[in-house]
Amino acid sequence: MMPRAVTIGGEAAPAGRRWADFLALTKPRVVLMVLVTTAVGFHVGSLGPSDPFRFLHTLLATALSAGGVLALNQLLERDTDALMARTRSRPLPDGRIQPAQALVFGMSLALAGLAYFVIAVDGLSALVTAITAGTYLFAYTPLKRRSSLCTVVGAIPGALPPVTGWAAARGEFGFGAWVLFGILFLWQLPHTLAIASVYRADYACAGLCVLPVVDPAGGSAGRQAAVSCLALLAMGLLPALVGMAGWLYFLGAGVLGTGLLLCGLCLARFDSPAAARRLMFATLVYLPALFVLMALDKLAF
Repeated sequence: MMPRAVTIGGEAAPAGRRWADFLALTKPRVVLMVLVTTAVGFHVGSLGPSDPFRFLHTLLATALSAGGVLALNQLLERDTDALMARTRSRPLPDGRIQPAQALVFGMSLALAGLAYFVIAVDGLSALVTAITAGTYLFAYTPLKRRSSLCTVVGAIPGALPPVTGWAAARGEFGFGAWVLFGILFLWQLPHTLAIASVYRADYACAGLCVLPVVDPAGGSAGRQAAVSCLALLAMGLLPALVGMAGWLYFLGAGVLGTGLLLCGLCLARFDSPAAARRLMFATLVYLPALFVLMALDKLAF
């Protein structure tokens, strides 16, 4: 049987393409990263072996919430997405999904995720998730058009998923949760600055006030990235110093942090597309490698 055709913007599209467009609204790769950081928070925050059922409930609720919030973010940014070459083919600016449809879809997923947290996990993790959604949609997203501080503000909701995982595992906050928050917060600064440096022209066309656009020749983005990498090197070692991890993690975090710092210094020195891409790649290696070390260290010790 052939897939049923669905009308989108006056044209018929295959049902398979329709579902693919709605899936694209949730930004699956970003959701995957959110799930990984949430899982690390849950694993590290667990006292003894992790509860597998509570863990799965936490991940499902997180996936629903994150997918819904990211869909709503694409709805709010559809006009700027239409101005950038890397995003203009997304379902909303391309007209394959209508704004009202995206609104219903995103709200349904986000609210379902919060309700799932309350019913299957606890109210505390639901609260952290609600704060994450609110700051992402109503603070970070509009600020991108107004101030280069959007990078710092956006790092707050981006750093909360491991706190959600920790709260879901323990039913309370703890110092370790905020150590994880600090690591992820600082990691996002060089990561987002590197991306903005690579796509500087695109962001400028869309009128986004990221630092490489606001100060295209001053080198501020590279200097801020290098300072953030230095702070991250120190913060990345903290779990071993406070008893959250052992010597295996300490050594690995030192090597990873030093490599990332060198890439940050390179961007500060040369401020070139090649240096920005190198730093962007380094951040993508650093975070999962650090969290794998943290998880393995807990299992070993």
